[in-house]
Amino acid sequence: MGKTKSDLFTPQQNMLAKMAKAIAHPARIAILEQLASKGACSCGDIVDELPLSQATISQHLKSMKEAGIIKGDIEGTFKCYCIDMEQCRALLSKVTSLFTQGKCC
Repeated sequence: MGKTKSDLFTPQQNMLAKMAKAIAHPARIAILEQLASKGACSCGDIVDELPLSQATISQHLKSMKEAGIIKGDIEGTFKCYCIDMEQCRALLSKVTSLFTQGKCC
């Protein structure tokens, strides 16, 4: 099988792109704000706060979880989501490094 375009880049570059894509939507920023203010929320808690359907919020949560931005733990009959602070600090560090290591024009 042939190479994909992502094969042309380092694992670190691919991971940074995946994490950046996972937060590159206003709904996802709003979800992160909810999680940051409450510490942890179920999907239903987020649905109650945002003008989006449960299915849409679930899809956003899935994308962010797959990228490592958030974690989801099963508590009883529902899943409780929270920000994965370790991964988000790593993302912040990588982005900061990206913009501070280069020369300015």
